[in-house]
Amino acid sequence: MKAKWVAGLLALVVLFYLLLLGQRAWFLLTTPEPGTIALGVGLLVLPALIGWGVWRELRFGLATERLARDLTAEDGMPAEDLPRTPGGRVDRSAADAVFGRYADAARQAPEDWRAWFRLAWAYDAAGDRKRAREAMRRAVALHG
Repeated sequence: MKAKWVAGLLALVVLFYLLLLGQRAWFLLTTPEPGTIALGVGLLVLPALIGWGVWRELRFGLATERLARDLTAEDGMPAEDLPRTPGGRVDRSAADAVFGRYADAARQAPEDWRAWFRLAWAYDAAGDRKRAREAMRRAVALHG
């Protein structure tokens, strides 16, 4: 729950920043000089890109949370209680040991969002964040 509040607060801070950029862009667009008008256009494009990126990440987080809720309700979350390092991270060798099982399940059921969710969990436990996000995006797409 704390992560949701932090994400919401950060989204509000970004929104405030984007509004300030929009205000500066309007100021630059209303000047008669072509150079400052070009800067104003650039300042309009930048907030649009940033806003799109933030919106996309928030949607991804909400979709991931929905899948986790659904899988928990089905009692289908990964049951492994993997050992952790003193720093709190999952022990890499333990994560690698269970990874194969989840990868095989996703290969055997490529249209099952549950298998892809568990594979994303396994990638994340193994420290491969990029593949974890790819697998989770696939799970979200399959879940609908």
